[in-house]
Amino acid sequence: MARSSHPNAASAARSQIRGQLSTEQLKAIDSAVGAQVRLRRILLGLSQEAVSKVIGLTFQQLQKYEHGTNRISASRLYQLAMILHVPVSYFFETVDVEGGPEAAQEAYEAAVEADEVPSDLMKKRKTVELVRAFYAIDDDKQRNAALNLLKTLAKSAK
Repeated sequence: MARSSHPNAASAARSQIRGQLSTEQLKAIDSAVGAQVRLRRILLGLSQEAVSKVIGLTFQQLQKYEHGTNRISASRLYQLAMILHVPVSYFFETVDVEGGPEAAQEAYEAAVEADEVPSDLMKKRKTVELVRAFYAIDDDKQRNAALNLLKTLAKSAK
């Protein structure tokens, strides 16, 4: 394999290294993961205070995690997964590095939208049945299709 002596070729090759992410992409991941933490916490009807108390944080620190302001360490993410009863991979379901900040903003807006849901929603039988049925779908593509269908139906009802 011949090496190029051109300096830009070397820097271009370095920027193509697998796993290397820009600062913008890292922020997008932090925001998407934080939004998933927030969404799951809200779906379970848990307050920031309750969750932060269990893991030994202030609610402000949890808030910073949820907004993607502060990066969540692997051990803390594992703790959150245990508390929120999800696999760690759940937090990365909405990560879209290629989408950059726009994808992170969409994930954040979805979490904010969840705040508009009544706090007693998870106490309703149909809500629990819906959530159980949704998570019983093993195939991610089918689960996303079901979610998109529900979103479309909800928009048309407005």
